[in-house]
Amino acid sequence: MKLRGAISGFGEVAAQGHLPGWLTREGISIVAVHEPMPERRQLAMRLLKNARIYDDLGLMLDGEAPDFVDIASPPAFHAGTIRAALDAGAHVLCEKPLCLDLAESDKLARLAAERSRVLMCVHNWKYAPAFAVAHQVLAAGRLGTLRFIGIDRLRTEPAGGAGKWRSEVVLGGGILIDHGWHAFYLAQWLMGDAPLSVSAFLARQEATDLDDLADIRVLFPHDRLVRVHLSWRAPVRRTSTVLYGDQAMLEIEGDRVILTERSGDVDDLSVQDAPDDSYHSAWFGKVAEDFERAINEGAGSRVATRNLLEARTALRLIMAARESASMGGSTVAFAR
Repeated sequence: MKLRGAISGFGEVAAQGHLPGWLTREGISIVAVHEPMPERRQLAMRLLKNARIYDDLGLMLDGEAPDFVDIASPPAFHAGTIRAALDAGAHVLCEKPLCLDLAESDKLARLAAERSRVLMCVHNWKYAPAFAVAHQVLAAGRLGTLRFIGIDRLRTEPAGGAGKWRSEVVLGGGILIDHGWHAFYLAQWLMGDAPLSVSAFLARQEATDLDDLADIRVLFPHDRLVRVHLSWRAPVRRTSTVLYGDQAMLEIEGDRVILTERSGDVDDLSVQDAPDDSYHSAWFGKVAEDFERAINEGAGSRVATRNLLEARTALRLIMAARESASMGGSTVAFAR
């Protein structure tokens, strides 16, 4: 029997990223959509001919009793929607960030455990072909002992431009939430460890108090360092990452993946991927696959447990980066 799913929040990421990903899963049927905005409900009606479309979350949960809810609304609405879905007995997959407050994150994790339901966050960059290669290179020991990761995300403006949630503080916008979350779960996954401390510089738009530039240092055990630079002030759009160990360096820019060994030998490990359109439906299909497997395994599944830990730590890193920036870049240590 197929799992019956509902989508809450039918913006562009749901329409162009999540929905195409769900449609690749034979064991999934999207039966309903919750969306407050009339024009987005009309789009959902056009794209999902057999689904029922609601403007009220509670009515959808009561009327449909879905097996799971996929939340793709702006961040400010995540916590309340997660709570309502879990209370209705549904498993939950939520777009990043899982929520905006650490105490709230812990409450939601406890609620999911009490209800014996899976709660996961969409960490889709782990499924990007280039980063899958990077993880394989690390697992094979080709870099030797990993020492450093540098993550740069340069943009000329927030995705979607002005007027979208990324540009609105009240909706949970800002570059730390948008791009920092991705960088922080990737850092944990690639380092395979928990961070020790954070130091950060943040710059904000004077008129809106929206953070649009961030430079962050995250220290991991054994003097391993992650540097993250995020900008909406750049003259060009570019996403690049470098990793080096004591034996080799791996450079990623778009689909280009180059391994350079200490000897000077170069191995081109470049991949082919869909264009970088911010929605990445192919990556979401693999997120959906992991979520479906977690539901089948039960709330204590390893993939769900690891995902929640990554999400909690990503939020801790964001909060610590803000604290550090408020103190002029002083180091904020994490309790072990």
